[in-house]
Formats: sequence, structure tokens, C-alpha cells
Amino acid sequence: MREIVLDTETTGLEPHKGDRLVEIGCVELVNLMATGKTWHRYFNPQRDMPDGAFQVHGLSAEFLADKPLFAAEAEAFVEFIGDARLVIHNAEFDMRFLNAELARLGKPLLDMANVTDTLALARRRFPGQQNNLDALSARLGIDTSKRTKHGALIDAEILAEVYAELVGKRQSALGLGSAISAQITLHVQARRRTPLPSRLTDAERAAHAALVAEMGDKAIWARYPRDQT
Repeated sequence: MREIVLDTETTGLEPHKGDRLVEIGCVELVNLMATGKTWHRYFNPQRDMPDGAFQVHGLSAEFLADKPLFAAEAEAFVEFIGDARLVIHNAEFDMRFLNAELARLGKPLLDMANVTDTLALARRRFPGQQNNLDALSARLGIDTSKRTKHGALIDAEILAEVYAELVGKRQSALGLGSAISAQITLHVQARRRTPLPSRLTDAERAAHAALVAEMGDKAIWARYPRDQT
């Protein structure tokens, strides 16, 4: 199953009041495993950057001034996510901004029914506790040392690890490993129905027998039939 773990950064909290999207980060998962494929863009919001938002993500209006508009990257974004299920933390927030940008361009909106909200998953697993990304990462033992400020791609990468823990990736991975191991064992056994001929020479056999004799009757090698040496 293909899923896209997604995060955004914005100029504020309310797209209907003029706040805009300034960054999208996406990480592709197939069967809960990261494939290495990502999609990451910064956008020129065509407005100022409020200090509150800047303190969160560190993206200034000057830094974003030469970045493309969302309109220039919308097709590439939609093509990358395709029909994959989206995995988003506090999905309602990101979806409002994504759909506001798509609506401005007259493009089809993203369906909330095709989204897994990891905040909802976390609240079911850890009721009554803090369930923001930082708290979950600490609770689940996920390293966030490379993260100094919020950033869409790095947050999506961390969220991918959080999501895998929330849905039990480790258990499923172990099950898959056991199945693969069993298949390999059966394959090797099937290829070894006729034992391989020994490569030992008569001289090597004699030298080995002499060494075992020197060890005495308690030598472990004395327990094995000589025709198997």
C-alpha cells in the first residue's frame, strides 16, 4: 500500500483570512517502509511573514521571495501524491491550507476521507497525554536531534517514524522477516537433496585423527562418526 506522509508550513493559522502555504514536505511509504522518494518545495506566499510564524519555522519573506508560487508547482504536487493515502498530523489544519491553495487554482480538492490523522491515532493510544510531534517522538524513542525548527520535510520524516510506531510496524516487520527466513531455508533444503562430496584429502583426515587422539577420549570431535569428518 502506498502512502504519503505530509507536512506543511504556513504564514499563520487561517487561510480564509489571507494566510498562505509556504512549504510542503512529503515522504513516500510503501507497506509502511520509506522508499527514499520525497517531494519538497518552498513557496512565495506573496505577502509578509508574521513574526509568530517566523519563530516557528524560520522562513522569512526575504528567503521566500525568489521561490515559485504554489500555482507553478501544483501539478507536480498532485502528480506526486497520486491516489495514495495521505498521513498527516492534525490533518484538518494542513488540509484546509492545501485545499485553499487548490481552490484558488480551480483544481479538485483533496478528500479528507483519504487521510489518516496521526493525531487521532495518538489520542486513542495515549489518551489524556500530550500528543504533539515532539511529545510523541520522545515517548516513542525517535531521534529528533537534527531538528532545530519546524520544517515540512524533516517533520514529515519524523512523522513517518512516529506513524510506523503507532500502527505497529516493528511487529509486522518481524513477521515478514520470519516468513522470508523460512522461505530461504526451504529453498536451501530443496537445493541440497543430494549431499555434496567431501573435499577432505586422505592426508587431512589422518592429520585430524592424530590431533583428536592427542586430545584424549573427552575431545568433542571423538563424539562424531569418522565417516562424517
